Amino acid sequence: MNKQDSPAAGRRVTIRTVAEDAGVSVAAVSKVLRDAYGVSEALRQRVNASIERLGYRPSVAARGMRGRTYTVGILLNEIANPFVADIVDGVNRVLAPSRYQALMGMGQARQPLESSLIEAMIDSRMDGLILVASMIEREVVERYARKIPIVAIGHHDPGAPLYDTVNADDAAGAGMAVAALVERGHRDVALVTPMLKGQPEGSVIRTRLAGYRAAMARLLPGAEPRVLEVPVRTSEPENEARRVQAMRALLSAPDRPAAVFVWSDLDAVPLINVARGMGLSVPGDLAIIGYDNSWVAGLPLVGLASVDQAGHELGATAAELLLSRISGRSEARHILRRPVVVTRPSF
Repeated sequence: MNKQDSPAAGRRVTIRTVAEDAGVSVAAVSKVLRDAYGVSEALRQRVNASIERLGYRPSVAARGMRGRTYTVGILLNEIANPFVADIVDGVNRVLAPSRYQALMGMGQARQPLESSLIEAMIDSRMDGLILVASMIEREVVERYARKIPIVAIGHHDPGAPLYDTVNADDAAGAGMAVAALVERGHRDVALVTPMLKGQPEGSVIRTRLAGYRAAMARLLPGAEPRVLEVPVRTSEPENEARRVQAMRALLSAPDRPAAVFVWSDLDAVPLINVARGMGLSVPGDLAIIGYDNSWVAGLPLVGLASVDQAGHELGATAAELLLSRISGRSEARHILRRPVVVTRPSF
């Protein structure tokens, strides 16, 4: 591909540009885009390579040739998390008055499974996708976004040109959590977070970690940030035992922190249970603040202070953006909402 054919040179990339780059006819490119019967794998790979190299995106009119199915896919990493349920409820609240229906896939925070589910949704001719806290890297999301409209929640990538993002400001939210603990007189604030290995850049986990470190440097310049990584939640029985063991190790240490910011309510509630089981008073011996402000946090026996990022609103906004994408909007939009701290007895 020479310089004149590069999208960066300002030339509009069309189906004819792709055909010239791939050395095939426009009709052949059209067949690949429509996934027509009889297209050889060699031709498909050749055309797709040109599509990726040129950054070509089929026009709305071209996508419309195949007809709409009035279904959208929602890719989740889990369903047991009340915050995720809030997001889905927000999506359905917007879709209900429309002709669209949502179908869900469970990626279980595993990249190969997530990719397989996305490809299955595309093959099923869904009209758009909402990805919730996906483990897939940006370049892979961009590849899929060339085929289908995508909105990502829990994926910080404000420069992404091919898909939309909707997020709470997780860096600011983490800073708010640390500030709330510092305002109550704590000078030793630890962070509990899932294992960082395998977490993509822009994930909420890495973004909250960065926000925690920045807040510690700003508010407690003499204090050493303390990060405890616990196993990511799964449905395997032994997984919960390993998570509890990691939390016990933190609370049994001679230099046990006086306050802990936990990246999610679903890890903060078990930490409260472990602390109470060890005879520690919350917040007398250990102050705890979580994240998500799930309904569990508000239970009287839990009383967990938490950062509220309004899952219903994130889901509703994502659905609105996706519908506008399906209707023809091409420019990327990136929405960042400011969270708030909800005070409860745990700190």
